[in-house]
Amino acid sequence: MPDLSFHVESAQAVRYAASPLLTLRVVIRQNAPPGGAPSEIQSIALQCQVRLEPGLRRYSPGEQEKLYELFGEPRRWGQTVRSTLWVNTSAAVPGFIEQTSVDMPVPCTFDFNIAQTKYFHALEDGMAPLCLLFSGTVFYHDAEGSLRIQQIPWEKEASFQFPVRVWKEMMDLYYPNTAWLCVHRDLLDRLAQFKVQNGSPSWDHALESLLSATNMTIGAEVSP
Repeated sequence: MPDLSFHVESAQAVRYAASPLLTLRVVIRQNAPPGGAPSEIQSIALQCQVRLEPGLRRYSPGEQEKLYELFGEPRRWGQTVRSTLWVNTSAAVPGFIEQTSVDMPVPCTFDFNIAQTKYFHALEDGMAPLCLLFSGTVFYHDAEGSLRIQQIPWEKEASFQFPVRVWKEMMDLYYPNTAWLCVHRDLLDRLAQFKVQNGSPSWDHALESLLSATNMTIGAEVSP
């Protein structure tokens, strides 16, 4: 039976996709059995669970402040910071014998109701530790040339230090100098009415007018 090992080589943003998309380049290597030759892999229906491991890196004071909504006060992070699922993804791996590579798609969102978006947005730079858990089905030919089927063992996994800059570059690519929020429809209707009544040419102008009306600026407290 084929003995496979997995290694994440790199990450990059995908241009011109319908929505923000990353790919993780995964190298798949077949370890030859003792005294034998590696099997001929026909194909692999590969599945992967990508998990964030936020407890495996340090955070600056500014990052800690932005992560308060997710993890609470830093003194409690020993209890609140846990491994969390980012995405489940899959890929079809074509045939090979010794080694091949495949791009695992990682769909992303800039919705700030999503914990993963809040996490990456809070990070200033550096690396975000990931753990990839692999599963799926391997189709291969045995020594007699017969087609066999094998499940990938659950213990097959790989760690990867994901560059935060790649996530930020991707979001700049799809949402240059912008961000978006999901709000209740009734609130959107009220904002739209304010926008029309105020003669605002854009949503930015309407929101800026609301902030100015309350004497509120970024980084400042609301005046009493």
